[in-house]
Amino acid sequence: MTLQGRRVLLVYGLMGEVVAALRPFGLDYMQPLRDWLVAQGADTAVVPLQTAEPVSANAARLRVVLLDDPRPALIIAHSKGGLETLAALLDLEAQARCIGFLAMQSPFYGSPVADAVMGAKPLEAAAGGLARLLRIGSSEGVRDLTTGVRRLWMAAAAEPVARLLAALPVACLATEVREGSARGRERLHLAAAQWMERRGHGPNDGLVPVESALIPGARHLVLPGSHIATVSEGPGRDPVALMRAGLDALFSAERPPAA
Repeated sequence: MTLQGRRVLLVYGLMGEVVAALRPFGLDYMQPLRDWLVAQGADTAVVPLQTAEPVSANAARLRVVLLDDPRPALIIAHSKGGLETLAALLDLEAQARCIGFLAMQSPFYGSPVADAVMGAKPLEAAAGGLARLLRIGSSEGVRDLTTGVRRLWMAAAAEPVARLLAALPVACLATEVREGSARGRERLHLAAAQWMERRGHGPNDGLVPVESALIPGARHLVLPGSHIATVSEGPGRDPVALMRAGLDALFSAERPPAA
């Protein structure tokens, strides 16, 4: 698929807009992906969301963005942004304005880290206070990432999600951070990944278990890396290569087996 002239929407995960603002200080968030997409001739834009707002609120905003332009868009979403994209695309009008959806490391079935934060009152209060201080939402955005909330949502939406997968190319990219390959900032994700594995959550990227990031019936791709591997450059990280692999999976002629 050529990207020349194609409308592409990037949907940030939790705190994405805050990290993006710190790019002059050596941090970035999806900027390598945006730069590469623009270089390919794509009309690329970041969807303006407050990333700690509830999933439903941001899904409604994304729907408006899709409907405001008659051109169908390719959507590339990271982490929580994938949950909001999935919810938005269950609307048939929004779905008709999309040509494909690549979800990178999105906790469709929840994150044990969110469970830990929302299960401890001091941490929940701190998360809400930080979100309000940064003007990006509230703790409800974190609550929407918990395994209990997400499993209920996915179960309730099972039929419309299945219809979406039959109508539109959807690919889920998950990563697994591994000891010996984590470098720099990824070492923090490795410590979290080991904590999650000890609690029975299996291979994960330090925030999202691999099994949580894969929607049955979608196209799946599992690669090495931490939760920042697809959005941030650094030692051993090539987010553009991971995104390109995800796009190849998204538009592959081979259909995934039925769930």
